[in-house]
Amino acid sequence: MEPASQSEAENVASSSATVPLAPLVVILGPTASGKSALAVSLAERFGGEVVGCDSTQAYRGFDIGTAKPTMEERHGIPHHLIDLVEPSVVFTAGEYRRRALAVLADLQSRGRLPILTAGTGLYLRALLDGLADAPERSDALRGRLQASAARRGAEHLHRLLRRLDPTAAARISASDGQKLIRALEICLLTGRPVSDVHRAGREGLKGHAVVKVGLNPPRAALYERINRRTHAMLERGWLAEVSALIKGGAPLSAKPFEFIGYRELRDHLEKGHPLPKAVEAITQATRRYAKRQLTWFRKESGTLWFTGFGDDADIVATTVAAIERELASLALSSSVAPVQPSSRPA
Repeated sequence: MEPASQSEAENVASSSATVPLAPLVVILGPTASGKSALAVSLAERFGGEVVGCDSTQAYRGFDIGTAKPTMEERHGIPHHLIDLVEPSVVFTAGEYRRRALAVLADLQSRGRLPILTAGTGLYLRALLDGLADAPERSDALRGRLQASAARRGAEHLHRLLRRLDPTAAARISASDGQKLIRALEICLLTGRPVSDVHRAGREGLKGHAVVKVGLNPPRAALYERINRRTHAMLERGWLAEVSALIKGGAPLSAKPFEFIGYRELRDHLEKGHPLPKAVEAITQATRRYAKRQLTWFRKESGTLWFTGFGDDADIVATTVAAIERELASLALSSSVAPVQPSSRPA
C-alpha cells in the first residue's frame, strides 16, 4: 500500500478535527428543585432522553425516598442509569462514569439529546472531569482497616492517615469512616499519598459540548417544598417500602440504608424510634443536604442559573430559550452537531 501523501494526511487531520461535538445538557440543582420535571420538558422539546446522575437512584427497590420519577411522571421519555444494582452492591463513581459513557455513546449514535439530571456532584465531576487513576477496592484490606477501627476506634485510622497524607487527613473527618478507609486504601495500595493520586492527570469527557443550567429556588420555598414532599412520600407508602425491603432480605448495613430517610425509617422499624421524630429528622437532613448540593454546584463554571422550580411553566420556557441560544452559539463556534426540535407534542 502506498503511503498517504502529505495533502491526504492533512485532509484526514482536518476532517478529524471538525467532527461535530455532541451536545449534552446538564441540569444542576438541589433536591426537590424540580430537575426531573424540567428534564422531561426539555426532552419533549428537543427530542432527548433523560440520564440520571444520582447515587441514590442507582439502587433497585429504593424508589419513593430517592424521588425516582414514576412511569407517569416520565411521560414516555426514556430514562437511563436508574435501578442499576441490588442494595448489597457497592456502586462507585467510577462505575457510574463507565456506564454513563456507554449511554452517551448510544444516544449520540441515535441522534438523541442527553439531558442529565445531576443530584450527586461527585458523579457529575467524575463524568465531566474524569477520575484519578486509583486502585480498585480491596475487600481484604478494607476488612483489616474496619477491624482495626472496631478495636481501636476511628481516631486510630485518622492518626494513620495523618502520617501517610496530612493533606488528606486535614479535609477528612475522623467520623467519616467511608472516606477515611478509602483514603487509607489508596495510600497503602499505591504507596503514595492519596492527595498525590488525586492530583494526577485525569481524562475528561471528550466529544461533547456541555450546556449547564441550574435551578436555584428561593430558600424558604425550597424548604417548604421539602417538607411537603417528605409527607407526600410517606403517604405514598415510603414506610411500607422500607418494611418490604427489610423483610425481603436487604442487608440493614447496605449503603442505601444510609440514605436520608431510609436510615431514619429503618431505625423506626428496627429500633422503635418514634415516627414523628424520624420524620422531623428526615426533613431537617434533607434541608441540610439541599444546602450542601447548592454549595457544590455553584462551583460548576459556566452554569446558567434560574431562580425557581423546574416544574414552573415560566422557568421551563426561559430555560428552553436559553438552551436554544446556547446550542446555536456552540454550533457556530465549535462545530456542534445541530439539535432538531422534537415532533412530539410538548
